[in-house]
Amino acid sequence: MELQPLAGRTVAVPETRELEVFAAMLERRGATVLRCPLVTIRDAPDPAPVLAFARALSGRAFDDLILTTGEGLRRILGCIDRHEPLLRGPFLTALAEVRRITRGPKPARALRDLGLKPDIAAQTPTTEGIIATLARVDLEGRRVAVQLYGCEPNVRLCDFLLAAGATVDTVAPYVYADASDDAAVHELLARLDRGEVHAIAFTSTPQVERLFAVAPAAVVSAALARTLVAAVGPVVAGALARHGVSAQLMPEESFFMKPLTTALEEALRAHA
Repeated sequence: MELQPLAGRTVAVPETRELEVFAAMLERRGATVLRCPLVTIRDAPDPAPVLAFARALSGRAFDDLILTTGEGLRRILGCIDRHEPLLRGPFLTALAEVRRITRGPKPARALRDLGLKPDIAAQTPTTEGIIATLARVDLEGRRVAVQLYGCEPNVRLCDFLLAAGATVDTVAPYVYADASDDAAVHELLARLDRGEVHAIAFTSTPQVERLFAVAPAAVVSAALARTLVAAVGPVVAGALARHGVSAQLMPEESFFMKPLTTALEEALRAHA
């Protein structure tokens, strides 16, 4: 029987929310998966601003809604269901009427789960991609709501919208928190440095930031230099680049875990 393509390979996975889904994809191909969730996603500590945003959208306070993540939309709906369930119907009705702008495939998928689709999709799934796409759109006088990526204020996008003549409101429906203690992160770095890990697959920017927050940049960079560094998409690759680390592989078009798994398989087989 032919060996599984990733037999004998160890892949570190810092993912949290879909950790087991991602791990199973790799394990079916024979990989040994080192589970090392670096961050966890939690609801915004104060639901009041999220509910206020949901009420404003339901009251037709916005013309456009920019969704930067699928997680953001799901967290807004979860907040509504827990704290003000009668708001769900009006919110979904208004969501169907507002012009929906998505940063990438994940918010588009979250909309599809609700029977909706984007009206405008960014050319590339980055803030710069949204700006480039909207640069051709008349935003003068538009009331634009922006769902933030964690607590990142996305000043660049908001400044662009304001300069284009729009009014801007933001909502931060979730936050990131540390998932692993520092000792576990140091152990991951030690295993990388010893050459025990064949690849590490980053799926979000906070994972990168957490790694560099725990240890000196020189230590992290040296450890990552001993393995194949993969990024799920250009946003994560950009975060690595800001720390001087080059993502050696990334899916070409569809920035999901399945294409990332395929890219890892191809790369690791090529380096066998």
